[in-house]
Amino acid sequence: MKNQIRIGCGAGFSGDRLEPAMILAEQGNLDYLVLECLAERTIALAQKRKLADPAKGYDPLLERRIEGLLPLLVKNNVRLITNMGAANPMEGAKKIIEIANKQGILIKVAAVIGDELSDELKEMSDEISKFNNEDFAINLIKNHSSLNPLFSPLISANAYMGVEGILEALQSEANIIITGRVADPSLFLAPMIHEFGWATDDYNLLGQGTVVGHLLECAGQVTGGYFADPITKPVTNMDTLGHPFADIFSDGSAIISKVEGTGGVVNLATVKEQLLYEVVNPFAYLTPDVSANFTTVHLEQIAENQVKVWGGTGHEKPSTLKVSVGFQAGFLGEGEISYAGQNALARARLAGDTLEKRLKADFPDLRTDYVGVSAIHRTDFAHQIEPYEVRLRVAANADTAQKAALIGEEVEALYTNGPAGGGGARKYVTELVGIVSVLVDRNKVIPEVIIF
Repeated sequence: MKNQIRIGCGAGFSGDRLEPAMILAEQGNLDYLVLECLAERTIALAQKRKLADPAKGYDPLLERRIEGLLPLLVKNNVRLITNMGAANPMEGAKKIIEIANKQGILIKVAAVIGDELSDELKEMSDEISKFNNEDFAINLIKNHSSLNPLFSPLISANAYMGVEGILEALQSEANIIITGRVADPSLFLAPMIHEFGWATDDYNLLGQGTVVGHLLECAGQVTGGYFADPITKPVTNMDTLGHPFADIFSDGSAIISKVEGTGGVVNLATVKEQLLYEVVNPFAYLTPDVSANFTTVHLEQIAENQVKVWGGTGHEKPSTLKVSVGFQAGFLGEGEISYAGQNALARARLAGDTLEKRLKADFPDLRTDYVGVSAIHRTDFAHQIEPYEVRLRVAANADTAQKAALIGEEVEALYTNGPAGGGGARKYVTELVGIVSVLVDRNKVIPEVIIF
């Protein structure tokens, strides 16, 4: 068993930049590189791509990432763990093998499946339980079969699996492990368990390992990306922002850092912000592997861009797993138009009032935003300063694309129907994917590993 390993995070979401992962693979002296590329809506959209083409459904950037990374991973003996399999890990694994063959590289790829529960959920509808009191989710699943038999509103149902499937894949000596919906920290925790020989019921070690995984999982956030504010929290060289790695020791302690010469910063402030990111209950941060206690964590800045982390603890893992359910949620119609110059806000408001009178009866949830004045905080700041330019946006949900299109059509008509000076009109119709969550008995979710 090893006493120390180094894990880097090359991506924190599906659309993350490609270059930081390349730098980590080339210069990071890593044992493992993790690409964390899934979110709840991401996997629902991946399921839609798979429905349209059974050979798709993996991450849309998989090919570009693997083409650049594969030679570096092999040259530097770095193992890759990623959830870029999204809705279709099997086809994702096949695509990786295809890329490797084209590059003349011989590798072993393991696909971890078992998270997909779209069919099983129909049979389990009486056994599922609520997540955060989401009664709508239970009703949606139980009632979907009574709707139009030619149309099911359910798009996807994916359970958050833990380390079990990845551990089996690691034992197979696979060079690349590609999964579907695995909990973000589990991607990092699995190689720690594998390399250090931790027991999967040693919850204090698993809790500390989960803390490290949680700090790494969003990549550039912990190196100053989402942290940065040029006035109160300046971060240098954002254009070359580096992604993090952690030197992890067999007792679970770790040092968070980044590749020397890359932009950004790792300090107590960036690490503290990421530690609390998406944490509802710091005494019990629930994952499929452990109930982690973040309140016992200690942090220390030991050098420039180096923060030591230790002291995380944990308790027994939950008896249920979260399942993210994607469903058809109708269509969003939007329209935008700009007003600039003297009385810009007054003209924008006249346009907004006009649109509300024309549309409100058919779209009772119509939303009117004055971008630059009240679009985000929903508070009118115009009394403080008269804006020189304002962009009007109106939007509403609709059952059909045709109805949603009426929003943008009315905005576009403002060109000649007034008020004066409107320009840059744009209109959009977007198919909506809704996301709800439920809980299922963890024994109903069985991971499976397929070797390619």
